[in-house]
Parts: sequence; C-alpha cells; structure tokens
Amino acid sequence: MSSVLQHARRPSVITQHIQDIKIRQKFLLKLSKALLSFGAPSHRITSQLTAAANILGAEAEFVHLPNIIIASIKSNPNSPSARTYFVRATGRVALTSLHQVHLVYRDVLHDRIGAEEGTQALKKLLREHPIYPLYFRCILAFFAASVICATSFGGSFLDMWVSGFCACILQYLGLNAAHKSAMYANVYEISVSIIVAFVARGLSNIPGNWFCYGAVSSAGVVLILPGFTVLVSALELMSKNLFCGSVRIVYAVIYTLFLGFGLTIGSDFYLVVDRRARKAYYANSIPTNLTYTHGRFVMANGSHPFVPIQGVLGQADALNYEQQHLVKGCYRDPSWQWFKQPFPWWTLLILVPLYSTLSSLGNLQRFRSVQLPVMVLFSCCSYAANKGASVVLPGRTDIVSAVGAFVIGLLGNLYSRVIGGTAFTSMVTGVLFLVPSGIAQGGGITQTYRNSADQYSSGFSLALRMISVASGVTIGLFVSQLLVYLFGSRKNAAHFAF
Repeated sequence: MSSVLQHARRPSVITQHIQDIKIRQKFLLKLSKALLSFGAPSHRITSQLTAAANILGAEAEFVHLPNIIIASIKSNPNSPSARTYFVRATGRVALTSLHQVHLVYRDVLHDRIGAEEGTQALKKLLREHPIYPLYFRCILAFFAASVICATSFGGSFLDMWVSGFCACILQYLGLNAAHKSAMYANVYEISVSIIVAFVARGLSNIPGNWFCYGAVSSAGVVLILPGFTVLVSALELMSKNLFCGSVRIVYAVIYTLFLGFGLTIGSDFYLVVDRRARKAYYANSIPTNLTYTHGRFVMANGSHPFVPIQGVLGQADALNYEQQHLVKGCYRDPSWQWFKQPFPWWTLLILVPLYSTLSSLGNLQRFRSVQLPVMVLFSCCSYAANKGASVVLPGRTDIVSAVGAFVIGLLGNLYSRVIGGTAFTSMVTGVLFLVPSGIAQGGGITQTYRNSADQYSSGFSLALRMISVASGVTIGLFVSQLLVYLFGSRKNAAHFAF
C-alpha cells in the first residue's frame, strides 16, 4: 500500500499512458532533436534522455557529440540486438520554445500525457518559425548593443548609437547573409569584426574626441562573443564530459582569437589609410614597458639618512592629462558636454533591467509571458551581486563572476524547486549578462598596443579573460545547485538547469 501511495505522489514509471515501444522510441528521438535545436544545456542532454528512457520503460543508451546525438534503442526487450539512430540538429537558444519542450518533457514523464501526444507537440514546435521576424531581431540587437555600451564599456550617449548600428548590421548579416551563403558563413565573424573596428577607429579619430574606439568596437561585436559556448564547455568539463567539453572550448578559444585579430586588422587597416591617425595613435599610446636599471641607489635630497638601496629600479613617464582622465579606456574630459560623458551610476537602475529585457527578447522569449519578469529580476539580482563583488575584489574577474553566478543559480534552482518553473530558461539572461560584464572588468575586448608583440598578446588576452569568466561562472552555478538540491526529496527527472 505504501508503494502505491509513493507512486501516486511522485511516479517514477508510466502507469496510465502505456503505449507501444515504437511510439516511445519516436518520442525519445524527437525529444533529442528538440533539445539540440533549441539550445538546451548540452551537459544535461544525456541525463535528460536517459531519465526519460528509464521512466518510459525503453532500454536505450545515448551518446552526445557536438550537434549530434547517437541513440541505441532496443525494439524488443528480449532481443540482444538494438537499432542505432543518429540525430543531428543545429540551432540557437530559443527560450520560449525550450520552455515548452521542458513542459512537454515533464508532462510525459509525470504521466499526464502519453508519448504519442508528446511527440506531436514536439513536432509542432520544430515546424514553427521564430516568434520574431528578422527586422525586429535587428532592432533588438541595435538597442541591446547600445545599452551594453553604456553599461559595461563606459560608452557615452554618442557611442551608444554607433555601436547599436554596428550590432544591427552584424545581426542582419548573421541571420540573413550567413544563413543563405555557406561560403560567407565561414568568414562571417572575421569580416564583421574588421568592419566594426575600421568604423570605430575612423570615428574615434574625428577631431574633438566625439567617439571612443574601445566602447564602440567592444559593444559592436559583443553579440557574437562565444560566451555561451565557453560557459557550456566549462560546464561539460566539470560534468566529466571530456570529449564535448574539450572540443567546444578549443573551438571557442580559436573563435575568440579570430575575433580579436579581426578587430586588430580592422583598426590597423584604418591606421594604414590615415597617416594622421597613425601618428596620433602612437603618440598618445600609454607605454606598457618600464625602463629597468640595476645597481645601488642613494637618496640625494638629504631628507633621509644615508641608506643605500640595491636592486632593480623601474622607471616610467608620468601620466599626462588625457591619461589621468581615462574611463574604461576612453578619454573623458570633465569639461565636456553631457553627451560625451559616461552615464552616471544611477542610470544602471534603468539600463540593467532594460538590457535584461532586450536580451531575453533577443533569445526568442515571448514578451507576454510570465517567465520574462522572472528572467529580468534574476538578471538584475545577479548583476547587483557582480557589481558589489567587483568593488570589494577589483581585478578578480573569476571570483566576481562566481559570485554573480552563485546568486542567479540559487534563484533559478529555487524557482524550479519551489514554484515549479524552468530553471535553465530563467537563468540564461543573467548568465549571459555576466560574460560582457566580466570581460569589461578585465580590461574590455579591445586593448591598446604599441608593437607586434603587444598586438599578438592582445588577441590571446581576450580568450584568457573569456575562459577566466566562464570558469568563475561554472563554479558559482555548480555550488548553488548543490546547496538547493542537497536537501529535500529526490528529483526523478533530470535537472533542466545549468
């Protein structure tokens, strides 16, 4: 009697909607394709499919490779042979569709609907077009890049619109031209980074310091940063999925190097064209190397007793007026007008929720949904924790990112545990916000260089900062999930979270 009550309270097997094994196989295969198509957390896909197969009573094994799921399913439990299926799909994060997939997954595993009905629901989701048209997604990219320019990269009111325009063109090329032409898709990221850097360098050399190169170029390409890929690869490595994790992180590092070198090429190309800009650039660059002298030194002003000092002395030129008024790499004279100044701190109370909303909509979340306010709230809480930690621990992007990730992981898993929402979709916006924030705290995407050695190391430093931020986010997410699921009843279905 107690076992019957236990199954009624939380069923771990299907007792009402018992259907043929072939129907259950179709549901598992269609679920595999839906998870790949809508950007489910890749380190959770195998566990989700295995849990579904166990509850549905299907003997199946799954292997997840990048963009491919290999499923081995037995048609007859009494037969030792099994059929192998290859499910291949590529896609981006689609929050609304992913949430609906999770609802279907949960309804089938909780025995509310049958596997055949769940298969039809997944087929309908896969056939649907994106909920927003191309022009609206370009508009979202315009405003998202404009807001992140002022929020994370110290951009002014003028810098916002230029970076937004660059991001709008970038989004259009990515969704239209790169999607139609396989040849252009291979050079899409490099081409747009060169264009953005060329435009930003040209505008920054207009007399009067109207635009900042670092703010415009960083915010202009922030939408194509592989922050989500680096994060997923770090999560896979933490989950002992060595093959997928290593492949993804190598791809993300090489991709970031291409992006950094593309920005450098675009900037250098304009400096080659404009001789005046080239002379001004190298004249105003801050020296990165000190002049070292080794020997014994004695104070000559007579204010100290005769105490010789032996060792190595590093000397550098004093900072000039422009270098003393740099805000996140941008020169901001205090006497300038308001539209050439960075935004005051209190504007973050408006810009952070605005960017969180735009980012959620850009990841295909419906505007009229209950999940959207939850995403924005969690993202704002994560950003507040990230900002507070950066004040206490300046320069430690890994620890700062871990604090922000811990907060959003705690909120997201509690939202799933207590209220029954989807943890992953509620956390995506906040987690993606941590990547540009952490990179900006580590020095931004673009850096000043004076020679070929600095130029070469600048591309690598961007990749290293990306990995540092992703490592901190990974630790924070795992610790928060451990705390939430450490107590309470066991979860039969697999975790649908980071």
